Amino acid sequence: MTRYGPDECDVLIVGGGGAGLRAAIAVAETDPTLRVAVASKVYPMRSHTVSAEGGSAGVIKSNDSIEEHIYDTISGGDWLCDQDAVEAFVNEAPKELLRMEHWGCPWSREPDGQVAVRSFGGMKNKRTWYAADKTGFHMLHTLFQTSLKYEPVKRYDEYFVTSLLVDDGRCQGVLALEMATGQLHTIAAKSVILCTGGFGKAFPFTTNANIKTGDGVALAYRAGVALKDMEFVQYHPTGLPFTGILITEATRAEGGFLLNKDDYRYLQDYNLGEPKPEPVLRTMELGPRDRLSQAFEQERLKGRTIKGPYGDYVHLDLRHLGEQHINERLPMVRELCLKYEKIDPVTECIPVRPVVHYTMGGIHTDIMGATNVAGVYAAGEAACVSINGANRLGSNSLTELLVFGARAGQAAAAYAKESPDFSPRLQALADDAAQDIEKTWIAPRSKRSKDTIAGIRKELHNQMENGAGIYRDAKSLQTARETVLELQERAQHVALQDTSYTFNTELTAAIELRNLLELSSAIIESALQRTESRGSHQRTDHPKRDDEKFMAHSLAYRTEYGTAPRIEYAPVTITRWPPKERVYG
Repeated sequence: MTRYGPDECDVLIVGGGGAGLRAAIAVAETDPTLRVAVASKVYPMRSHTVSAEGGSAGVIKSNDSIEEHIYDTISGGDWLCDQDAVEAFVNEAPKELLRMEHWGCPWSREPDGQVAVRSFGGMKNKRTWYAADKTGFHMLHTLFQTSLKYEPVKRYDEYFVTSLLVDDGRCQGVLALEMATGQLHTIAAKSVILCTGGFGKAFPFTTNANIKTGDGVALAYRAGVALKDMEFVQYHPTGLPFTGILITEATRAEGGFLLNKDDYRYLQDYNLGEPKPEPVLRTMELGPRDRLSQAFEQERLKGRTIKGPYGDYVHLDLRHLGEQHINERLPMVRELCLKYEKIDPVTECIPVRPVVHYTMGGIHTDIMGATNVAGVYAAGEAACVSINGANRLGSNSLTELLVFGARAGQAAAAYAKESPDFSPRLQALADDAAQDIEKTWIAPRSKRSKDTIAGIRKELHNQMENGAGIYRDAKSLQTARETVLELQERAQHVALQDTSYTFNTELTAAIELRNLLELSSAIIESALQRTESRGSHQRTDHPKRDDEKFMAHSLAYRTEYGTAPRIEYAPVTITRWPPKERVYG
């Protein structure tokens, strides 16, 4: 493999989605003299932000308040949120959303011309800004177009970053695979911001695109950064059974019902409130995602779900909303149903089931996105700052991209401006990283392994769903732990058959699989050691929340490849909202 380099920049953003583009804009605005680059394994407009549908939360209406948004977020996260981070987030959210308005984001409007807001799960008031049901699509377009204004922003499109180059505790840049040619490039950078999204592809049924394999999270993990709160994986209650495609929470905000096989609104049986009309927003279908997903699982155990070829499901009923309302507010939902299920939600119920949607855990950062490795920052779903705690409220994540993308960009720019010159060992670091990739690609070819990338990935999916799904216990987690560690060993011996250099997707799939296996191990070990139930982490053998022992963030530290991580704990920052029982309805 040909090695090029080094290219040089001051700040390199890895990932071209919402957080990455907002960070790039922030760097360019903070100091126009800095050289900014964005490296992404897909074109920015194919980043997963484009798939977000429902909206972006921020207080704007007179009947709402900053205090209520803060409280909803903290209680929704089951008191595992760092409250200083939540306060900063909620205070800056409206400013960021208004900035998006000024940059041209086409927010939906009320009849009087004001920005429209809708209800979202776990929030007492309407505060979710939206652009029909294509909010992420419009936000990503707005950010991308805005980034083009800035001369310093250079793009490395379809470059797969495989290693962080760290010397004496300070980041020097990255090694990246140019996917079109198979060539390896050293990109020297004084600071690096990781904005690569989550790792939902560790599970079989997920709303996540195939690109969401936790690449940036794994980069930081291997560089010595702790991964925080990895046991908290959010299931969204309404995904399509086969594809996992998201049917947005906006369907329920607009008045959709969840029905079991008896056409009964079963959520009224799960302490989520009685079926009441507006303006009571915090009940029934607009409960938080963890509670709704757990209610589905309880219905399944009671035999009240519907059997299908891809597992059990329930019905999401929009028929009473009418064709005009669906076309105005939920056009993408109708399009998805017609294309992927061959049903029309105007006249038929939508089959839905819980699917993995979001990872609350990720790269351990401070409130400005900085990690413990000098020059390494993170933002978006790849990071854990932590505003989401044990369960993220819907529509907070798109705003999080903006608020903490901007903060990380500002901090990384300030660091790069004061950073010393690159280490003389930079090329030696890149050569070592390149040898690791070449071993993955070339060395196993002479070995006779029955395993395939797809086969190991399928086994991983089964273990994660069965062992670390909506409900877990010690036995299921221990079985998953042993199997995933075994899969890590087997994955090293998979022989790659594709010898080409151009768009060698087998090579990238092998690297992605390694990332998923390591992150899965961190999820399982963190879940195994947290012997309580909180938010999305539900232990059937430890059904109660234990604030005395586990009002703390888990920190997973990488050990040797093929062994379980070391788990430590750090305190949760409590400012003005002491923990109490989490109640809805």
